[in-house]
Amino acid sequence: MEETSSSDSSGAYHGSDLVVDILQAQAIPFLAINPGASFRGLHDSIVNYGGNKPEIILVPHEKVAVGIAHGYAKATGRAMGVVLHDLVGLLHGTMGVYYAHVDRAPMVILGGAGPMDQARRRPWIDWVHTANVQNTAVREYTKWDDHPFSVAAMPDSLHRGYRIATSHPQGPVYIALDADLQEQVIEGPRPSPVTGDAPPIRLGPDPTALRAVAEALCRAERPVLVAGYLGRDPATWPLLVQLAELLGAGVVDTNMRHNFPSSHPLNITGAPEEVTAADALLLLDIKDVGQHTHLMTKEVRGDQPHVAPGAMVLEIGFGDLGIPAWSAHYGSAFRADIRVPADATLALPLLLEECTRLVAGDGRDDSRAERRSRLADGLRSRRDGWRATAERHVEGEPMSTARLVLEVGHALEGHDWVLTAGTGNGWAPKLWDFDRPYRHVGRSLGTATQIGISLGVALAHRGSGRLVVDLQPDGDLMFDAGALWVAAHHRIPMLAVMVNNRAYNNDWSHQKTMARERGNPVENAAIGITIEDPAPDFGGLARSMGWHGVGPVHRPEDIGPAVAEAIKVIADTGQPALVDVVCQADR
Repeated sequence: MEETSSSDSSGAYHGSDLVVDILQAQAIPFLAINPGASFRGLHDSIVNYGGNKPEIILVPHEKVAVGIAHGYAKATGRAMGVVLHDLVGLLHGTMGVYYAHVDRAPMVILGGAGPMDQARRRPWIDWVHTANVQNTAVREYTKWDDHPFSVAAMPDSLHRGYRIATSHPQGPVYIALDADLQEQVIEGPRPSPVTGDAPPIRLGPDPTALRAVAEALCRAERPVLVAGYLGRDPATWPLLVQLAELLGAGVVDTNMRHNFPSSHPLNITGAPEEVTAADALLLLDIKDVGQHTHLMTKEVRGDQPHVAPGAMVLEIGFGDLGIPAWSAHYGSAFRADIRVPADATLALPLLLEECTRLVAGDGRDDSRAERRSRLADGLRSRRDGWRATAERHVEGEPMSTARLVLEVGHALEGHDWVLTAGTGNGWAPKLWDFDRPYRHVGRSLGTATQIGISLGVALAHRGSGRLVVDLQPDGDLMFDAGALWVAAHHRIPMLAVMVNNRAYNNDWSHQKTMARERGNPVENAAIGITIEDPAPDFGGLARSMGWHGVGPVHRPEDIGPAVAEAIKVIADTGQPALVDVVCQADR
């Protein structure tokens, strides 16, 4: 690679300059950081030696930094970088790292460390911020970690880390960079970044096992396909449509990634009776299978089997390859008749080819056509019902979340939009037309993740001309309100519509369940749940952070004009915009 100017006027080349060379060689586009002295050498090298390449994304909290990398990875499939200030910054970022691990989001996390040489530490601050092995704070929920103890060891560590993070199943890696090594002047020839290393390839399926899966699907009278992380590769979108149409199979989109058109006639998401009736169930890159093959609610423990007796259960995915030793996010164990350990994105075109061969001339065209017609009727009925539910509103009462989402969808018509993580309690896929692979990156993960992930998605689409929309829960934003500043500062255009029920609403339903089961007053469930007295002014908050802020909006008919105004501001100025909409809570 071409040499750039040195990070200081002396012409010296430092350990942190080498890190920048490696990051540039890996085409890492961004580094999300909250400044810290433990990586002051790297920070200087990025700005002065590297010319701010990778581009620094300045954030108010380390968890937000990791969340941005998480959202960027979900939107692009690519890894960006995060830099965390030694031990304390790492501890701030741990929840974000855990959720990236759960969600298979690739990223390279760099942490300032030490100095590990005690004789080189500054009084107090270098001691209190240093752990003997700080990597252990995230070792149980990263794919790999390292702590190179010399400048010469840095290239291999950084390249191995990048390769591991981007190999499927993907995930975060953490590499601690000694503060003293970052600032060390490298004498003699400059170390070279590793070049010409072969990129990781996907894991292919066993041909015999894949053929057996195809035969089971083609024999089935009521096949169902359940898609999990398949949509991380947009190329699978048309292939899954083709396979479903060929077989007359219903498709359940788990929304871990966006896998299948929401209005396609064979979409049976939200129709558990179709899963119950299936005689062949193909799981495509699924982790927690229990929520898709069992009758489950968030309130009731002890679910029951939800697969028909004698049904063939088929699995293509990473299976036990993705099971960690520490966290149980892989879900319950399940019986499968055929398991094919493989990257499902690679197996899908091969499976389609095999099924096409088997279906040709098998004499079952009429039965498959009848099944396609029946499933299409079912989807029309469900969507009509969902829309009718959303349209119901009693004047003078807070609108439902469904109505909020419906009105926002109307306002988006004619725009090329992208929805970030949240779906308004699942209503967006029911009411909007998710007709492109990029329309959604997949479901949100949990409280205090939404705004960071949404910023990463918006960053990924910056300059694309697409309108990035965040259906933003109020409780989530309360954790990381300062994150709004990031979009304004870095000119990341996005539209946030507050799903503002003025409560930590998910837990409200749990508290009501407990009250009923124990015979306690249900109205007491609101204590410690509501976000009122005072109610936050999210429009004012947004304006204070450099956004166009509107609201609170209380009436359904006012949502369209408010969103239209916000969209115009975004289009005309590139300024992010927030519309605060107040809706019903689970009272």
